Amino acid sequence: MARKTDVNLQKQVIYSIYVRAHTEEGTFLSVIPDLDRIKALGTDIIWLMPIHPIGVEGKKGSLGCPYSNRDYRSVNPEYGTMEDFRTLVDEIHKRGMKCIIDVVYNHTSPDAVLLQEHPDYYYHDEKGNTGNKIGDWADVIDLDYSVPGLWDYQIETLMSWAGIVDGFRCDVASFVPVSFWVMARSFVEKVRPGCIWLAETVHQSFGNLARREGFGCDRDTEVYEAFDMEYEYDVRESFDRYVKGEVVLSHWLDMLNFQEAVYPANYNKLRFLENHDQPRICASVEAESDRDNYTAMLFFLKGTTLLYAGQEFSCSHTPSLFEKEVFPRDGRDISAAIKHLSDIRHSVLDPDDAFNAWADDEHDIAVLLRQSGTRKKIGVFSLKSESAVVPVPAPDGEYENLIDGSTVSVREGKLLCEGRPVIFRFER
Repeated sequence: MARKTDVNLQKQVIYSIYVRAHTEEGTFLSVIPDLDRIKALGTDIIWLMPIHPIGVEGKKGSLGCPYSNRDYRSVNPEYGTMEDFRTLVDEIHKRGMKCIIDVVYNHTSPDAVLLQEHPDYYYHDEKGNTGNKIGDWADVIDLDYSVPGLWDYQIETLMSWAGIVDGFRCDVASFVPVSFWVMARSFVEKVRPGCIWLAETVHQSFGNLARREGFGCDRDTEVYEAFDMEYEYDVRESFDRYVKGEVVLSHWLDMLNFQEAVYPANYNKLRFLENHDQPRICASVEAESDRDNYTAMLFFLKGTTLLYAGQEFSCSHTPSLFEKEVFPRDGRDISAAIKHLSDIRHSVLDPDDAFNAWADDEHDIAVLLRQSGTRKKIGVFSLKSESAVVPVPAPDGEYENLIDGSTVSVREGKLLCEGRPVIFRFER
């Protein structure tokens, strides 16, 4: 792990905002009236998806993709001015939350300011043309980190933004050399001590493909040298296969246990049910009772919890990155449940918990154990809302279900799961 990683990130909640899709106005200032509601969910950190100008050349859709960055050092005029952005960040800070912004350092738009100033900073193919190594990313061109000047430019840019914000979510961070991130972190620390670093690492299959094709792609174990947190994409494909019914529950849980076995003691995986690149959980899991179990389990997992804006309203449609699609707020509102689960995460779970998980595959029930010293917390989550008696590593007795205040009983080392999520704790 990065040497100065704050272990308390393990207990925190990040809320992801796409400014274009958050309000009808789609501006920095229009987000401010919603900050109190977002804070009330238990949010510790707001992550703003790319705030920079979007490229026009080769753009996707009518508005272009925010990950096709035209200028690293200014803000998207559609969102407002730099002063507006600073005002938003100030309002986030006034509410006791931190703010991180997206850093898209693998590539830029084809009409980027940087290309006009420094064409030598870019990857060129065998014909000498700029381009990208990933074919379906047609609206971007890749940077070349073998050029020392690029390092200086990018680090200077990060240091400038670190004077305003509290950290960075780094897009496809695995494709940028980890040695660059290590150096960048050391310089940024001088401007923003305790800066938060979140890496979007890549799916297992994607990383393997990139390496087979001869493209640089650092492994998750390597990326932790520079970052505090990284995506759980190393096991996401197992999760997706379980949700689709292609594998049993224990297959996914075994992957979670594998993470616990191979990563550094303070490893932190960003845990999510959905994000701007993944389907909404409501689109994949139809039954509300099943989703209640998934959501409770999300907050119980080891690592920082991510909420994607609209998740609290049970949205089923992921807003397009390329068009104007404000997420609706008229669906089933689970904000109160999320707030309660955030409280459990903040007050009950320990940042140094060890973790273990196992499954009742017949009934799709996950049993999770978190333990710090003598403090033990057990979560039982019925992902198909089925009832069954499951073994739990707890002494016989009566316990309070921290989710709803009900009493659950352990008899002969077993608990009756009635289809609802259960979290209880004891010290032994």
